[in-house]
Amino acid sequence: MAVGYIAAFWTVSVLLILVPGADWAYAIAAGLRERSVLPAVGGLLLGYVALTAVVAAGVAAVVDRNPVVLTALTVFGGLYLMWLGGTTLASAGTPAALPEQANPAPWGTSVLRGIGISGLNPKAILLFLALLPQFTDRTGSWPLAAQIGTLGLIHTLSCAAIYLCVGVLARTVLRARPTAARIVTRVSGVAMIIIGTLLLVERLL
Repeated sequence: MAVGYIAAFWTVSVLLILVPGADWAYAIAAGLRERSVLPAVGGLLLGYVALTAVVAAGVAAVVDRNPVVLTALTVFGGLYLMWLGGTTLASAGTPAALPEQANPAPWGTSVLRGIGISGLNPKAILLFLALLPQFTDRTGSWPLAAQIGTLGLIHTLSCAAIYLCVGVLARTVLRARPTAARIVTRVSGVAMIIIGTLLLVERLL
């Protein structure tokens, strides 16, 4: 697999990761509410590892060709994001939402939420389906699945670096600013609800 393919994919991957979305909102919320951002970010990364495996196995192509499966996945993912945004908004209005007073969620819960946000996002599945194969070398000696797996790992590592920075910066900068922390938490919750709603509207209408 040529280095040029990897470099080109990495550039596009980083640019896409830098666009704020549900992952950013979750990383920020975890930075403000949890003792560590590692479980939340780890969950997001596991979701992308799962998506990479799905694309490498060719399952995503089947999902893309089956409107019923894709619609069901979109509805489930959208509702999940809306529910998570609602719980984030509800906690933002209580004193426990302050970083120094927060009741952290169990690590397992944070990990599962992260997997749900990245792994159940139909836009991410379609993005992986459309993006990863475009940067593979069909004439090279590497099997296609190995190339997709490598590119998926590169994307996941880039996500790890950026989302850890986002979560840690949110915690460091806003920890001593309770009012600003509440505002950012509310914005994160609203962002999740809006993204979930747009997923539903786009798919169902």
